[in-house]
Amino acid sequence: MEASARELIAPDALAELYRQHAQQLFATAFRLLGTREDAEDVVHDFFVGLPEALRHYEERGTFLAWARRVVARLALSRMRSPSARATTLDDVTMPAARERDTLGGIALADAVASLSPSLRAVLVLREIEGFTHAEVSSMLGISVAASEVRLHRALRSLRTLLGER
Repeated sequence: MEASARELIAPDALAELYRQHAQQLFATAFRLLGTREDAEDVVHDFFVGLPEALRHYEERGTFLAWARRVVARLALSRMRSPSARATTLDDVTMPAARERDTLGGIALADAVASLSPSLRAVLVLREIEGFTHAEVSSMLGISVAASEVRLHRALRSLRTLLGER
């Protein structure tokens, strides 16, 4: 008899994975979605589905790299959802991060948040999360060339936005 997906990972092991990786996964989701609530939902969904997802996990690279790809895909799926919330940094309260931010950091975060979702997704995945254009194109269902063009447009927009401030 085959063990159920929930039996494949012990609760203590799941808790340890959460303790080790939740903060980094939250950061990935937050950078893509722009709201604390949506990012928390994505991380929650990831860990709820983790026992089942591990049945299909092939150990190539690190667990964290795989988990970041899964979380990015969940966040992108949420972005495409018609019921997705508007993404503004004004909706987010991150006291520790806000206290550390300089005015330039806040201006950059606001500028990134103002990008269209398609440009922001490529910028975050490529420049902040470190995925290759091939990985970004696969996640977004676009060509590598489209990923490169969107990154160029996002960077050009950021330069314009930050140059005006």
